[in-house]
Amino acid sequence: MKKRSTIIIGGIVIIGVLIATYFYVDGLLFDGVKPRPITENGFQANFFATDTTENQPTVILIGGGDWGDYWGQAFGRSNYAALSLPYLGREGVPELIEEVPLEYFQKAISWLKEQPEVNPDKIVVMGASRNAELALVIASYLPESVHGVIAYSPSSVSWSNAVHPFNSYELKPSWTYENQAVPFIPTEKLKGSTSNTVETLSYWKRALSDSAAVRKASIKVENIQGPILLFSGLDDEVWPAAVMSDMMENRIDTSAFNFIFENIQYENAGHLISGNPNFASTTRYGKMTIDGKNYDYGFGGTVDGDIAAQKDASKRVFEFLSKLRNE
Repeated sequence: MKKRSTIIIGGIVIIGVLIATYFYVDGLLFDGVKPRPITENGFQANFFATDTTENQPTVILIGGGDWGDYWGQAFGRSNYAALSLPYLGREGVPELIEEVPLEYFQKAISWLKEQPEVNPDKIVVMGASRNAELALVIASYLPESVHGVIAYSPSSVSWSNAVHPFNSYELKPSWTYENQAVPFIPTEKLKGSTSNTVETLSYWKRALSDSAAVRKASIKVENIQGPILLFSGLDDEVWPAAVMSDMMENRIDTSAFNFIFENIQYENAGHLISGNPNFASTTRYGKMTIDGKNYDYGFGGTVDGDIAAQKDASKRVFEFLSKLRNE
């Protein structure tokens, strides 16, 4: 049931504003399937489905924005349903990634189950980076409602709010459920330096070296009631996504997980592999502000490596959904 692959294809976030810019393609968002804005049932999102879509697998795109709308369009054109779901800065949810209630996503799932376009037994969640972390948390906490996960550059653990420089300085959980914290690794704020760059990979690796904290904060992926598809770049310089994917694979190996689990890893690929495979971005660095000073940080990988990973991963995503449709 489990498959791990390292993909070698030769030759060929963390910061929301950057990710939104990275994934935007002129004219794409209204090509074929117009989004239906949803402002009911206690959440706000864009719903994508054609007039002929009925009882189909449905993808909740955690984080929404241009990234979510791109994928919502892509899924809608293939006769799936999709919900591009932001969860920050909206009514009923926090402004920052701290103490975000999983109940917000329950509201969206409940609404989806009532839609004729949606097969209520084939709802999956999809996210990238910290939104991949959240997707895995949602699926593990709500196994009766979520039936699969697609996670790009994922985390195997829940992190505290402190991992984001723009969050508050009071240590808090990133996610909550039933007014209780989802267990997390307590971290200190990322520190700046005398240079104009900051290296983030070692920050996450240090936190993962605390085995007791990792045990407490590990996402119980074995509780997920559906297939899991993980993508990571072996040259990710933001955080050790491939290492954390392997941690989830080890957890699956020692459980009674009865669904397909795939751990796909790409050489020469970095953190930004979850976007439009037809859009060649040359962005190699992000920007963050720490204590009032601006820093660059690397995403890792090469342009060709990232594009090759995006193309292969996109193909596998649609294969994943096709299998789910035909079950």
